Amino acid sequence: MSFTTPPRPFDVTALFPQLAPLARTATRLHPRPASPTVHDSSVGGPLLWPADEPWPHCDEPHDRHAAPVVHSPDDVRLLRRDLAAATERLRLDPEAPEVTPEERENWERIKGGRPWFDGPVPLLPVAQLHARDVPFPRPADADLLQVLWCPFDHAEHPHPRTALFWRSAATVTDVLDAPPEPPVVQSAHYLPEPCLFSPEQVTEYPHPRELDKEIRDQLDDFSRWETIDPARYATYAYDPGELYLGSLSTAPGWKTGGWSRWDPTDPVDRACPECGTEEVPLLTIASSEWDGIGKSWIPEEEPANPAPPPLGARDGNFTLIDIVGGYNLQLHACPADPAHPHIELVQ
Repeated sequence: MSFTTPPRPFDVTALFPQLAPLARTATRLHPRPASPTVHDSSVGGPLLWPADEPWPHCDEPHDRHAAPVVHSPDDVRLLRRDLAAATERLRLDPEAPEVTPEERENWERIKGGRPWFDGPVPLLPVAQLHARDVPFPRPADADLLQVLWCPFDHAEHPHPRTALFWRSAATVTDVLDAPPEPPVVQSAHYLPEPCLFSPEQVTEYPHPRELDKEIRDQLDDFSRWETIDPARYATYAYDPGELYLGSLSTAPGWKTGGWSRWDPTDPVDRACPECGTEEVPLLTIASSEWDGIGKSWIPEEEPANPAPPPLGARDGNFTLIDIVGGYNLQLHACPADPAHPHIELVQ
């Protein structure tokens, strides 16, 4: 199905015309659980990967002390299925058993974990984007972006390290049908739940920390907002500054393009490691589709009381990915040549 972001509370450029030239288009991806194929744009789905191309692996060392208990991808999937089944069973019948003997047996086996693995780790598919479905910065000869990662934290990077692959989809005629999987993953939150996208374009304005001080001061000045009925913004925020941050600047959730979000740090240098050009947002891998101050972005079609997803995911976290306890992993690409090394930012 398609998803529609509600109209913004009002046109912020009517109050602050200096923001108008800073507008950018972002594409909200709205991932939802599904069964994607290799030909779909997806999260955690199978990739359109050439059969004659080696599957990428991570050869970097992994700290076993950071993950005293590790699980196989299949065990994570089984646990998710069991928890989803239990949730649905209790929804239909509150008197039903919270756990069945089979589910308990699975949990007892899974909770002990699997043996540690020291060899090269096959990367996991995270996202596949076809240009026909989703606009994104790309090399001239590519219409397909594939994002994979190593499902372990790394030194100085307390999150999975990503790898990008650019392709022309038409050149992949013989598809790899059984790619290798890592024997274990550091966290269940690093194994994406397969989802399909429902792309939607929205307009974004810079995060407050990317604006100059004069505009920031104006955004925090109540008198600048006095033409707006206070009740209109009181619904969305405690003060105008929070209103701009939460509802008028950058969209939450999975998206391509737009502006970078900054929290907890201030903006940092995003110079391309190869040519020095300032890199631009390519793909945001989000831990949630909305947050406490961003609920105005919840799609109009979203159920008022959706069934809770398995494993305690929150705020519409349909992919079940979690980055450093609820942050986003923002990938930035070089606009001069997106094939140049990309930049990862956790915000």
